[in-house]
Amino acid sequence: MCGIAGFLADPPLTGAPDEVITSMLSTIRHRGPDQAGYYLDDGLAMGTVRLAIVDPADGAQPMSDPTERYWICFNGEIYNHVELRAELEGLGRPFRTDHSDTEVALQAWIQWGPACFARFNGPFALAIRDTATGGLVLARDRYGKRPLYYAEHGGALLFASEAKAFGAFPGFRFELSPPDLASIYAVWTPLPDRTPFAGVRQLPMGCYLEAGGGRRSPRAYEELSFDVPGFDGTEPEAVAFVRESLRTAVELRLRSDVEVGVYLSGGLDSSVVTSLATQLSRHQVRTFSVAFRDKNFDESDSQLLVAEHLGTLHSALPVTGADIADNLPSAVYHAEVPAFRTSFVPMFLLSRHVRDAGIKTVLSGEGSDEAFLGYSLFRETMLRERWHGLTDAERRAGLATLHPELSHFGPAHQGHLLGLYQQFATERLPGLFSHELRYQNGRFAARLLASREDPFADLLDLVARAPGYQAMSAVQKAQWLEYKTLLPGFLLSTQGERVALAHSVENRCPFLDPAVVRAASAVNLRFDDGWNEKAVLKKAFRAELPQWTTDRPKQPYRAPGSEVFKEHRPDYLELLLSDAELGKLDFLDQRFARRLTDRVMASPAEDVSTKEDQAFVYLLTTAVLHRQFVLDGAGRNGGSAAPALDLKVTVDRRHAVRTGKEAR
Repeated sequence: MCGIAGFLADPPLTGAPDEVITSMLSTIRHRGPDQAGYYLDDGLAMGTVRLAIVDPADGAQPMSDPTERYWICFNGEIYNHVELRAELEGLGRPFRTDHSDTEVALQAWIQWGPACFARFNGPFALAIRDTATGGLVLARDRYGKRPLYYAEHGGALLFASEAKAFGAFPGFRFELSPPDLASIYAVWTPLPDRTPFAGVRQLPMGCYLEAGGGRRSPRAYEELSFDVPGFDGTEPEAVAFVRESLRTAVELRLRSDVEVGVYLSGGLDSSVVTSLATQLSRHQVRTFSVAFRDKNFDESDSQLLVAEHLGTLHSALPVTGADIADNLPSAVYHAEVPAFRTSFVPMFLLSRHVRDAGIKTVLSGEGSDEAFLGYSLFRETMLRERWHGLTDAERRAGLATLHPELSHFGPAHQGHLLGLYQQFATERLPGLFSHELRYQNGRFAARLLASREDPFADLLDLVARAPGYQAMSAVQKAQWLEYKTLLPGFLLSTQGERVALAHSVENRCPFLDPAVVRAASAVNLRFDDGWNEKAVLKKAFRAELPQWTTDRPKQPYRAPGSEVFKEHRPDYLELLLSDAELGKLDFLDQRFARRLTDRVMASPAEDVSTKEDQAFVYLLTTAVLHRQFVLDGAGRNGGSAAPALDLKVTVDRRHAVRTGKEAR
């Protein structure tokens, strides 16, 4: 796990490119405190800050092939690097390290070109330089687990694992983009190629970009699809099939030269991962969790039950509302995007706790709900799709099972819910049927902006152009949208990778193994009607987990919302309470933002609706982001806003490569 940054300038950057790349790397040094290095040649600078997990001794970056024609900066893990190395060695590819997955990625590119990326099992973002052609390729993993941003500025192509690195490039300034903010508020996350910053883009998941000799648009090396042959065996065979795919996925993700821990939420998914890890690990597994002081959000009893049952060495971090209020700005700085809920802040604190315990990498259960249809969203989609053919009693029964954790889905509210679902039983936004109810909260939040452009226009365009999307079932479209928006845009990033790497902790997700995703697609809805979510997964692990873990209704991970800021009144709340400060966000509808703030601050927590709570958290995190990046210039002066860590840089310098001159 690492962070990468660099630029390709034509003509070459005047001044001192080594100082520029060093400053860019300094802004992301929290991602890789173990080693740093950069590579320079005509017009190109690229570097890596490294968190040494695989081959700590010989995996230093940037890394070249033996001919020094190709150079790579790599962020991520290739879990099947052992198998790929054997295949590449059989094809005659030379290796200089014993087991570096970075070298495997480079040799795979040399051997197979862009086709290599679909062979990688694991998250990655990389940059590869071909000194013979002057070309540069950027690529990102199929699920968007590792971030990769790029921007055009002053004739240069900038790229980095975190956008804040661009602030260290001469003359670069951040500005928030109102159209992109509108989309983020409405959809809950950035679209695959977007960010909240004007001119800054993400390389979409499953894509690569080739630069040099003219700019090119990102191209897909693999499209997201759930169209796999259905499992034609018996239910016991399906259970064994799913279990074995997950066992292999966990085994691959335990490949590490450092100890691997586990995030244990107490739910089914993390318990499954923990169970397999205890069977496959060489040491007693250490598990980590968040324990809320507020019992409305706390799941520590379930966590302890699983930890004791499986014999893990468990550590829970108590988190209070004051902790959330105190640490939100730091978490936003690392997330680099407005958020609709505060749940990423406890995970920011948990990763610091894990780092202090001496653990560099953890397994977690992200990706299970998307693969195995675990969200109530999927059941809701099926209910709404069948709505017109159901009796009133059947509709009421369906509604009663959707959100047992939410009080406003209780019996007293069924009359209102029946009317609401009747309104949304017919598609209104083409291709977005499954998410239309969710997006009503987002539509409310988009009213924060002075501009009244359609906040769903870009998403509608995305699904209209997506290969094979129109032929998918309603549930498959719901899956596709989750894999393209909430999963990479919040769960794997804001609440996952970004807050974990803030404290130099790598997060590994067995449920994002391509074989597991294919296995889930093959068995989904074939041995149940969709209402007993994850039926096959539960049966695969029922014998080794506490009965409560497999039988209880799903409890989504949640954290206290807007009430914590009202109760604890952090100093930065003045960004909203002061008319002068709020006025600096000139892209907002000032009147709506003021009314929302006043209502949330004056009302009891139980009187603030979900959509109001989400809009307030969006507003506050946008104000904090604007202060950090636009007004204070995050990334300037070599990353002065970043934690003060030692940065040891080794230099490989190749000036005027085309003339054959070289200096080290």
